[in-house]
Amino acid sequence: MLKIRLLALFLAVLLSGGANVVLAANLAAVPAQAAGTPGRTSFDGTVEAVRQTVVAAQVPGAVVELAVKAGQRVQAGQLLLRLDARTADQNAAAVDAQVQAAQAALEVATREYQRQQQLHQKKYISQAALEQAQAQFKANKAQVTAQMAQAGAARTQSGLHTVRAPYAGVIAEVPVVLGDMAMPGKPLLTLYDPNALRVTAALPQSVVQPEIASGIQVELPGVVGTAQWPQPLRVQVLPTVDAGTHTVQIRADLPTGLAGVVPGQFARLWLPLADRAAAAVARPGTVSVPLQAVVRRAEMTGIYVQGEGGQPRLRQVRLGRTSGDRVEVLSGLTAGENVITDPAAASRAPAQ
Repeated sequence: MLKIRLLALFLAVLLSGGANVVLAANLAAVPAQAAGTPGRTSFDGTVEAVRQTVVAAQVPGAVVELAVKAGQRVQAGQLLLRLDARTADQNAAAVDAQVQAAQAALEVATREYQRQQQLHQKKYISQAALEQAQAQFKANKAQVTAQMAQAGAARTQSGLHTVRAPYAGVIAEVPVVLGDMAMPGKPLLTLYDPNALRVTAALPQSVVQPEIASGIQVELPGVVGTAQWPQPLRVQVLPTVDAGTHTVQIRADLPTGLAGVVPGQFARLWLPLADRAAAAVARPGTVSVPLQAVVRRAEMTGIYVQGEGGQPRLRQVRLGRTSGDRVEVLSGLTAGENVITDPAAASRAPAQ
């Protein structure tokens, strides 16, 4: 009789479902909850610099001095790098010598022309001789003007071997090293202005309404504190639609002084759901779980869920933004699944 009762109790445990098994294993589990902001939907965007410059070489030459490195702040006019300018300097010196020679010839022609004028006034030479001296004087004067122009061009050419910052900013990339050969058009470094950043996102044409700019909110998931939700200074809706994707580009200018915000960073634009069309294209519903339920092992991020028979099963997920003690799960989990809140205990649970 006792054996029959024990067998009946065992069958009742098996038929009672996973929740009882979890309790028997002393593993607390909570259901995954639907996440999101009521009445709003988000679209993924990217932080980009309003003013970003790829500085390229205008003249050929080897890189002989590299004065900056990636991540360094520079001021307007600060030396960035220098190319080998020996050939250009020699050409400039040669042209300067030609200018001096032309000026000397002009002085001789000027005195000769003055003498010819005096002789002509005294009727000692003909008008033709005077005109010849005048023509020689004008030719020498034109020669001096041409040589001076060439000297200016040579000095400008020599100055192109010194690259300076066009404005104050941050060096984003330096793809060259000392000794590299720079050619016209070859990028030498990338510079951006950290005080002029914006978030750009592509929105479906169906959700872009005339009043959309007034209700947009910006989220920077990679930033902590109040800077995670900055107030955009200006929202611009570009007046063109991409023919391939039928999307409209939205730009939201960020305020200055946001620490930890750099170009290329992930961002979101939150829009109010004004109509059914917006709701139809909204991002699929995500779920949220307690932050303590997240497991991180090397490059894997996962969550223990209650599997068949109540046993914990580690599942890889992709996380989104964190709000308080909960974190958003973008993929790998559906609403209603039981999530084990103690991953350490779940990892020690015996397998059946």
